Amino acid sequence: MRVLITGAAGGVATLLRPRLRQAGRTLRLLDLAGPHADGDEVLNGSVTDPEVMAVACHDVDAVVHLGGHSRENSWAQTAEVNITGTQVVLDAARTAGVSRVILASSNHAVGFREVTEDLPADSTPRPDTFYGVSKAAIEALGSLYHSRFGMDVVCIRIGSCFERPPGVRGLATWLSPDDAGRLFEACLTFPSPGYRIIWGVSDNTRRIYSLAEAEALGYKSFDDAEKFADEITAAAPTGDAARYVGGPFTTTPLGIPN
Repeated sequence: MRVLITGAAGGVATLLRPRLRQAGRTLRLLDLAGPHADGDEVLNGSVTDPEVMAVACHDVDAVVHLGGHSRENSWAQTAEVNITGTQVVLDAARTAGVSRVILASSNHAVGFREVTEDLPADSTPRPDTFYGVSKAAIEALGSLYHSRFGMDVVCIRIGSCFERPPGVRGLATWLSPDDAGRLFEACLTFPSPGYRIIWGVSDNTRRIYSLAEAEALGYKSFDDAEKFADEITAAAPTGDAARYVGGPFTTTPLGIPN
């Protein structure tokens, strides 16, 4: 099995790569800055380049699409890289006969949803930033390519995937690296998932996100951000930052990198 990972030098991909390596699987890594990894196939290039993506998708069984701007940026940059880039990836995968694509969405696609227990993974978009709009758009593109061409597409609305939860909000949104490996593995191996939107979070004590949709694919979380709670000294969010899923991102200026 050959799996293409775009954005392979980025933070989430760097955590995932060692957790997705296994016997009988080849990882093909694509990034503008080629990641150095023994035993993997490495390509340099942009997800916005159809020729690069045609080469990258050749003889691939599945695509894990993590490439793109990972935080707020100008509308022009966000639209070009995150939205157009995802369409280029999906079309290259379709042309190459790749049957499964996993798209990295984000909690920011629903950032203006009010905080509530067990927020369904397929809640309709309420983005909090241009970045959030781009993630809502890639979910729509994934739906289109599934419905038109029969591709299996799983969109993962990732919370916060880091070694440790980033601040108080992260105690709810954290996806541990090990749980990320378990989640993406489930998405790669579950038989014929069709089109799905799932949350990418650990089973945190302060979790507000439904895990039912991810568990239906075979995901099981073993980690909880609460073990880091005593180490976090920052003040808890207040006002709209506490009211909405997107936290402080609901009040930051649009189009300014952060």
